[in-house]
Amino acid sequence: MSVTTPQGFRAAGVEAGLKTSGGKDVALVVNDGPAFDSATVFTANRCKANPVLWSQEVVKDGTVRAVVLNSGGANCYTGPDGFQTTHAVAEQVAGHLGVGAVDVVVCSTGLIGLANDRDQLLAGVDAAYAALGTDGGQAAAEAIMTTDSVSKQVVVEGAGWSIGGMAKGAGMLAPQLATMLVVLTTDAVVPAADLDTALRAATRVSFDRLDSDGCMSTNDTVTVMASGASGITPSLDDFTQALTQACTDLAMQLLKDAEGADHEIAITTLNAATEDEAVEVGRSVARSNLFKAAVFGQDPNWGRVLASIGTTSARFDPADLDVAMNGVWVCRQSTPHADPSGVDLTGREVSVTIDLKSGTERATVWTNDLTHAYVHENSAYSS
Repeated sequence: MSVTTPQGFRAAGVEAGLKTSGGKDVALVVNDGPAFDSATVFTANRCKANPVLWSQEVVKDGTVRAVVLNSGGANCYTGPDGFQTTHAVAEQVAGHLGVGAVDVVVCSTGLIGLANDRDQLLAGVDAAYAALGTDGGQAAAEAIMTTDSVSKQVVVEGAGWSIGGMAKGAGMLAPQLATMLVVLTTDAVVPAADLDTALRAATRVSFDRLDSDGCMSTNDTVTVMASGASGITPSLDDFTQALTQACTDLAMQLLKDAEGADHEIAITTLNAATEDEAVEVGRSVARSNLFKAAVFGQDPNWGRVLASIGTTSARFDPADLDVAMNGVWVCRQSTPHADPSGVDLTGREVSVTIDLKSGTERATVWTNDLTHAYVHENSAYSS
């Protein structure tokens, strides 16, 4: 179950000495074709890391032959020398494959402001190339981990074709994309333009709806490569549905591994005037530290939900809002309803349902609770 499950892909993950904690830290995923179509989406943060700046140019023609990734340092705000390191890494991969560096996506993750040792990184690329194999997906997924406690992988099977994927991310999970690196592969025949359409549709309702802590990364990258090795061309609808399934699965794995979280929270807004307004309401609740702290304390404090709704521009009647927690309607018409003591918050999964009564649209945003462990993890991250 990995990026090498679809035909036409090899991968590897090796240790290059970039992580002070040790372990694998350089991953390489190669598309052996016969097709090399690709699509990528990046962070919406205006402050972008060197690998993003490089890769934004790479993907413009819809052709990607390989993705090389490192953990141990984000290579963000490391000056012109940092950009040259990214370029050198792409050149090193390209030289091994006999392709142009303009067809190599580069991704990095780790601390901002930390310059990766170029010699170590290039040696890691050489080692990763030497280790490439159709069984290398697991090692590649492990090599991109930073504060992740487990690797994240997925496979979705189509009719004679498949999608594989790997992701990293455990903190700073917020749009756009959540703080993540994601590589998706498929052996379906899908032209680059269709890949782009499908990827944007998939990320819109998966990674873009994941909002753990409201903090947007500088390095987010989600790339899909299509080898066409199965020889099968699915309909765009079928492929988009499968890709959305893969992205949603990975997004939920990211949420469950959010640093120190005790609860995964699904906030569903019903009967909104527009989908965007439903998302806005859900995101406002997801970013309320008061609400998230209440869930951590197993306190079904629905007043904090209403207070968050009121900060949005969505259309609703403040005197006619309904809120349920884990299926118990604790608030009807903006007044107390069922006894909150009937809400069981001991399990990890928590659902919040909000009825705006202003239309027919709905959306779900996912977040997690605010715990002591989350604060500790992020206060000690640099050390």
